[in-house]
Amino acid sequence: MTTKNDKVGLDALLTPDNCALMLIDHQPFQISGVQNVDPLIMLNNTVFLAKTAKAFGVPTLLTTVIEERGGYLYKPLQDVFPEQKPINRTTINTWEDQRCVEWAKKTGRKKLVMAGLFTEICLAFPVIHALGDGYEVYAVTDASGGISKEAHEVAIHRMVQAGAVPLTTAVFLAELQRDWAREATVPRVAELFLAHAGHVGTNYAWEMQLLGTRNAPPGV
Repeated sequence: MTTKNDKVGLDALLTPDNCALMLIDHQPFQISGVQNVDPLIMLNNTVFLAKTAKAFGVPTLLTTVIEERGGYLYKPLQDVFPEQKPINRTTINTWEDQRCVEWAKKTGRKKLVMAGLFTEICLAFPVIHALGDGYEVYAVTDASGGISKEAHEVAIHRMVQAGAVPLTTAVFLAELQRDWAREATVPRVAELFLAHAGHVGTNYAWEMQLLGTRNAPPGV
């Protein structure tokens, strides 16, 4: 007798219609403590992640913890969703705030994509908790950061052992796009790569220059 493995096959991949995104505590206090990666790289990836979700219509929740002490959400991230006021919690574990749990339920989606600061605490805790509630959880490692390289890496191991799926920001975008024949989102994807994908964006800009920019997206 075989049992279904939810982590393989086409249904295991993310689509714009089957997932929701939670961005947890990208605030000044936490950002200043990130030591496993250059915080500017991590923040670039976080904004990239948020813009990707918006481009594909993926429901997105912004959260902060005690923002009157830790600071307001990173402004370029808030600017992606200017109309949304982040849920400001006291709980370290986002999944212990019932407002966040109810938001996830209302999306009707069982695949949750999460990124947060710090990886070992404010990301790992809700990831593990939501897994226990029956969600499939994907942890975006390059839009998260820990207080040390060891803390970040051990947290990823812990989440994977609990059943979470690690992925990176560009993979999230590629997984949602999936087929270049879906032309409606291609211009926005190109813009995002140019703005946030570093050397990949540079390569794309060079290609567009060689082609005389005739296929460049609007505004490029």
